[in-house]
Amino acid sequence: MAGEASADLHGSNLVKAVNRLDSDVVFWGIGGKNMEEAGVKVLFSSSDMAAVGVTESLRRLPTILKALGRLKLILKSRRPDLLILIDYPDFNIHIARTAKHYGIPVLYYISPQVWAWRSGRVKKIASRVDRMAVILPFEEEFYRKRGVKVDFVGHPLLDSCPTEIDRRQVAVELGVDRNYPVVGLLPGSRKHEIRNLLPTMVKSAEIIGQRYPEIHCFLPLAPTIEPEFVKCLVADSLVRINIIQGDIHKVLSACHVAMVASGTATLETGIMGTPMVVVYRVTAVSYWMAKMMVKVPFISLVNLVAGEEVVQELIQDEVVPERLASEALTLLEDKDVRHNMIEKFKKIKKGLGSVGASNTTAKIALEMMKKVI
Repeated sequence: MAGEASADLHGSNLVKAVNRLDSDVVFWGIGGKNMEEAGVKVLFSSSDMAAVGVTESLRRLPTILKALGRLKLILKSRRPDLLILIDYPDFNIHIARTAKHYGIPVLYYISPQVWAWRSGRVKKIASRVDRMAVILPFEEEFYRKRGVKVDFVGHPLLDSCPTEIDRRQVAVELGVDRNYPVVGLLPGSRKHEIRNLLPTMVKSAEIIGQRYPEIHCFLPLAPTIEPEFVKCLVADSLVRINIIQGDIHKVLSACHVAMVASGTATLETGIMGTPMVVVYRVTAVSYWMAKMMVKVPFISLVNLVAGEEVVQELIQDEVVPERLASEALTLLEDKDVRHNMIEKFKKIKKGLGSVGASNTTAKIALEMMKKVI
């Protein structure tokens, strides 16, 4: 069950890893294009399920309830050998109860952020989930202390991010001159998120363009987003926005700086060593409720893993073109600030473990299905 774009990517890699070990395993569930291409029979699309904040989730509620009802019936009638949950906590923790009722083993791959907010959900996880495969180093101790069987498998982004890349060669392939600023715009993987953040990012790029007329801007699209949706949002831009379908790592390697929506992309950008400014903006109601419940000092995974403020986080009313452009310009022009950030990214990457998260989790999955590896 993968209800988000990033979960769809990690889910597809896990499916491939399992099938490399045992080609007879058949998958079905919730996912996107990546999981479908990996051979999963997708019953509901993750692009129809994903939402950020309370008000956004309410808009998706009819689809979510429909999916929940159908999946409960399928679990009852088909009794799969294993249920694999990937993040997406409210839905997945609920469906785990149904699986537990019918004696179906449950593996939770990629923990929901219960360590950040609504920690009471850990009790439900402990009673409904047979095993956790976590991807952040501090999560292992968190769950073990609470009686959950847990394995730290490393972060799956390490598998998909290239270990070595020739940045200048990539710049040539993309047709840019790295003597001029190359700016990445990563407004998220959901349409409402992009509507909310992309116009501000574009205006920020225009401000940077006033100082650097030869600026290059790249917008790598998440697989859940069609290019036509984004084109109308950047059509009137005073700087050229190059929309790229996929190839996020190639784009990030060519960028001098990136403006990134809070989420998995912040960690991906950090692994690639690209200096960034993180932005986060939701509806006032969603933000007020989140502020009441969230118990961690940062919103970005980069800062959370580092345990300190490595990147600047602009939240809600701080997300304005002038402020965003100012922070980005600092990263472009202040060599010391830029160097320090890149060095801390290297430490963060080292702390995420070794490559092979998908393979390690695949072995756990097969073990839980009592299949010989």
